[in-house]
Amino acid sequence: MEDSVRLQVDPWVEMRTVISGPLPDIAARFSRFLGRWWPHDALVIFTRECTGRPRKVAGNREIVDRVTIDELDEIKQSIEPGGLFAGIRSLGGGRRRVWAVRDSGDTLLVLVPRPSHTGSSVPVPGADEVAALFGIVATSIQHQVAQASPDYLAESRAASSERARTIAELTEVHEATLSSILGTLRSNDLDDRRSRITASETASAALIALRSAGAADRAHSEEAVTTAFARLQGELRPLLRHRDVDVDYVDPPADGRPLPGEVAHAARAMVRAIVLAFTAQPVLPRLRIAWDCDGDNVLIEVRDQGPGEIDRTALTRQLAGRLQTLRGRIDIESIAGWGSRVTLTIPLDPPAVRPDEHLLSTLNPRELEVLAHLAMGKRNRAIAEELGISQSTIKFHVASVLKKLDVANRGEASAIGIRAGIVSGEAQPAPGRS
Repeated sequence: MEDSVRLQVDPWVEMRTVISGPLPDIAARFSRFLGRWWPHDALVIFTRECTGRPRKVAGNREIVDRVTIDELDEIKQSIEPGGLFAGIRSLGGGRRRVWAVRDSGDTLLVLVPRPSHTGSSVPVPGADEVAALFGIVATSIQHQVAQASPDYLAESRAASSERARTIAELTEVHEATLSSILGTLRSNDLDDRRSRITASETASAALIALRSAGAADRAHSEEAVTTAFARLQGELRPLLRHRDVDVDYVDPPADGRPLPGEVAHAARAMVRAIVLAFTAQPVLPRLRIAWDCDGDNVLIEVRDQGPGEIDRTALTRQLAGRLQTLRGRIDIESIAGWGSRVTLTIPLDPPAVRPDEHLLSTLNPRELEVLAHLAMGKRNRAIAEELGISQSTIKFHVASVLKKLDVANRGEASAIGIRAGIVSGEAQPAPGRS
């Protein structure tokens, strides 16, 4: 591309900091990284794989807060996979000059370039550099989603819960308003028949569109339980390809309740981990994998006819973070000479809203990390060593956490963190919880 900007330094080492931090903040880290070569006012990463928060944004809030899924879909569909676009598109409520890259994995990057001091936009970045750099970021996102890390699950569940509440509230308000309008327009007390008919048809169409909005959102954020199970079978084939084992898949009921996206990802990731634990045994003649749904939970069972030698402690530790995040339960039975059985129970609904939940939503990812360590009783020095930052920075974050949570001391903040189930990556489930 003409006037393309070429990197003057090797960026690959620095990319590690972009992809190694918490997933919710990846757009901000990538924006800071790119800004040195390609100044921009806004950056948006759009991926349908993150069911809870498909848009990850950084930059001018006047732009990014107004970016819609429809705008991003329109931009994405105008670009071939692996291609780059530079031109004018609708974004954030207006027509703007944008750069956009559609990764081969179908993840979209959109930049709003910053005008230069002459009033023109800065040069368009070279396609090769952008594609390579964004490819690393897109792959990192895909990996975190596929592995259903606790960070991803917590982010996605919080976003899904907030979105569901918002949609429910807006639907109730608008439905009441439109129903009131329809009632008024259908009244025989009005004389202008044509006006009543036109307004009535408009309100009816708006009411239908409103009622379908929730269904459309669920279609993007949920998976049919049968679809989720079919995907699991495809993901397990490479793991079992070289093992002489008979696998019996027991399908869930076709009319089972759909799974929230984060639950579907977590269920598949945990079953993969369980299957790997089973295949670590020297002998594995038969494996049975069954999913069910009782209306409130997805019920998973994996059992074998093996020597009963799976490492129960290691498997429990490996799954603890995901189970803690989703309030799931695990039960492991292993009898020498008879085999092993692992069952998982994962709730489909997020926990009931707590009085302090809205306060937790004000914390940024770093502050949530600090709160997790406070909940474990750690002091500033230990937290600083764990996170690799200075004690003065930790002191600043702790003060911000106390202010945002409206508490007087670390103990009160810790109590909120514990009630919310916020734990650091190394934390284990609390006694009596799984």
